[in-house]
Amino acid sequence: MAKNILICDDAAFMRMMIKDILVKNGYNIAGEAENGVKAVEKYQETKPDLVLMDINMPVMDGYEALRGVREISPDVPVIALTAYAFETDRQRMFQAGFNECLAKPLRADELRTRIAALLSR
Repeated sequence: MAKNILICDDAAFMRMMIKDILVKNGYNIAGEAENGVKAVEKYQETKPDLVLMDINMPVMDGYEALRGVREISPDVPVIALTAYAFETDRQRMFQAGFNECLAKPLRADELRTRIAALLSR
């Protein structure tokens, strides 16, 4: 059965690019969110198998949205997407509870590999 993935990013072109990669690889799109508040709402509605979460979003950032998602489902895999992938940023993301961290611009092969690894656990 295909896995459901929620895409959270404030850039519409980024959501579209990610959706294209995921659909071509057999994943279902559980929904999309353009800010952290909508991300938590969409997560509550759809309970996807995995969440892709941009860090820098309006209204509520990815860290706050992660906390909201974790209150609902402590164990769902969440991958941070960020343009700021310096080692200190990565450490902060892992300490906050993200399972993985991917730097933008995203590479399709790396996105597929990380998602597959987290969903096979």
